Amino acid sequence: MSDDKKNPGVSSGCQGGCLTCSDYNGCLSCKPRLFIFLERNGMRQMGVCLPSCPSGFYGTRSPDRNTCTKCRPECDSCFNKNLCMRCRAGYYLHLGKCQESCPESLVCSDTQRECVPKCPADCDACLINDTCTRCRSGLYLLLGKCHHVCPDEFEPNDKLMECSLQVHCTVGEWGEWSPCSRSGKTCGFKWGEETRTREVVQFPSAHGKLCPPIWEKKECVLKRRRCPGQGKGRKGERRGERRNRDNRRDKDSQGEGRRERKKDRERERGEAGDREDSENRNKTEQRRRRGQNRDPVVSPEGGGPEQ
Repeated sequence: MSDDKKNPGVSSGCQGGCLTCSDYNGCLSCKPRLFIFLERNGMRQMGVCLPSCPSGFYGTRSPDRNTCTKCRPECDSCFNKNLCMRCRAGYYLHLGKCQESCPESLVCSDTQRECVPKCPADCDACLINDTCTRCRSGLYLLLGKCHHVCPDEFEPNDKLMECSLQVHCTVGEWGEWSPCSRSGKTCGFKWGEETRTREVVQFPSAHGKLCPPIWEKKECVLKRRRCPGQGKGRKGERRGERRNRDNRRDKDSQGEGRRERKKDRERERGEAGDREDSENRNKTEQRRRRGQNRDPVVSPEGGGPEQ
């Protein structure tokens, strides 16, 4: 007689990994390597077969059946009844046990729910082995350590409060030299300039090495000093320039001649005035002498004027 007939309500044609099951309790046994887990459904417990036990339970295997057993109340997950892997809130994991407090040499980490080493004085948060994950105010994090000043080849990132690797400027190769020209023309002058440029491949960071010049020039000799169709015009321009210089020279000479003539006239007027003054003085002296000659001569005896 089959098990179905011996145990009414038990079936061997189950779904979802069950080896045997019942309509009321679900899975009663599981296929090999699966764990049976009892889920509460109201007032009933329903058996389900799972490849691994859910969080808060650990699996035990036996020749008859594989079952899921609940962890200790303070464990959130465990490997077996004596080895917790993660603690519930308010407990801290230390050597596989969940404790309400940590030993004296360790501190409680609410984030990890573990007992961890005390952070170095410069750290605001750290992991095991004194590895800082966040520094105190004003310090910069680099490779798990906090620095007041970033080492060489690193620069401070005030936004992330980390030491970032410096980035130096990188430029490409020089381009070809431009045609020799002056004022945008490649003719009409003796000397001109050639220029060339190169591109910036990588711009520097705040403290990286600045870019070298990306533009340079050099002096050159124009191959054609005269532009096509401008030879006669240039000669005419040169003749006009010479004519203007000659005119200016003539005007300067005329002006100089006028100034010389004016000086001569002024000199002549001065000499004439001097002659006139001299003549006037002579006339005055002559009149004075004539006046002296007209005065009467008195005789020594006191008589009348001498006839």
